[in-house]
Amino acid sequence: MEHENSKYFTTGEFAKLCKVNKQTVIYYDQIGLLSPVIKDSKGYRYYSIRQLELFIVINLLKDLGMSLNDIQQYTQNKSPEEFLSLMYQQKDLLIQKRKELEKNEQIIEAKIKLMEQASSLNFEQISLEQISVANLYLSRNIKDIPDEEFVEAVSDFITELYVKELDTGYPIGGMTMREEVLKGEYTNYTYLYMEQPKQKDSYTFHPSLKGYYLIGYHIGLEKDIDKTYTRIFAEMNRLNLTLGEYVFEEYIYDNVVKNREEEYITKIMVHVI
Repeated sequence: MEHENSKYFTTGEFAKLCKVNKQTVIYYDQIGLLSPVIKDSKGYRYYSIRQLELFIVINLLKDLGMSLNDIQQYTQNKSPEEFLSLMYQQKDLLIQKRKELEKNEQIIEAKIKLMEQASSLNFEQISLEQISVANLYLSRNIKDIPDEEFVEAVSDFITELYVKELDTGYPIGGMTMREEVLKGEYTNYTYLYMEQPKQKDSYTFHPSLKGYYLIGYHIGLEKDIDKTYTRIFAEMNRLNLTLGEYVFEEYIYDNVVKNREEEYITKIMVHVI
C-alpha cells in the first residue's frame, strides 16, 4: 500500500513521532492497547495523526505509575466522563507524590546540613554551649523496658513519625533523665526523640533543649560510653557546674556513613546549671 494520505505513518515513522523505539509501538499493538488504523494484506501497519494524542496520554499515565493493564481497561471503555474521572484521579495522585517528594527533599536537606556541620567538629573537645529552644517530638516512655521491648518501641516510634509526617531527617536520639544519669545508667532512656525545626500546631512538642549544655563526643562502642561521660563530668566539676534535668544522646556518625562500629560517633549533650 502506498501513502495516499500524509496523515498515515508507518510503525517506524509513528514511533519517531512519539519519541519511542519501534518495539514499543509494536508491543502496544500486540497487547491491544494501541493498534494501527490500517493493516494491509502484506502486514504493513499505518497509524493516523489522530492516534498521537492517545499515545501521549498512554505514556503520561504509564509515567504516573498506572499499569498497562489498567490503561488498557480504560481504552476499551472510553468516554468523556471516564476520561475526566481518570484525570482527576491522576491529579490527586500527582499532588500526593509532589508532597512526598517535597518531604523527601526536606529530609535530604537536613541530612546534608548535619553532615556538613559534623565535618567541622572537633570530636575530642568538650564545650559549654547555650542552646535556644528546639522542639522535640517524643516517643512513649521507655524507661526500664527490657531490650526486646526497646526494639519494638523504636519501630513504633519510626512508624509514628512516618504516619504523622514528623520525620525531619534529624537523627533519632535518646533522652535520659537526671536520676538515671546519676546512677550511671546512661542508656536507660526515658524517651526517644526527633528534633522538629518547625512547630506544628496539631502536635505537642517538648521544648527541652533550652539552656546551657556541656557537649562531648563519644567515639567507638556504646559499652565504653561511660568513659566519655567521665570526661564530661570532670569538665563539669572544673567549671563548677551541676547536672541539670536531661541528657541527650544522638549519633553523628553511625552505620549509614561508617562500616566499623569502632568509628561510630555519639553526640552527648548534658544539661548543666
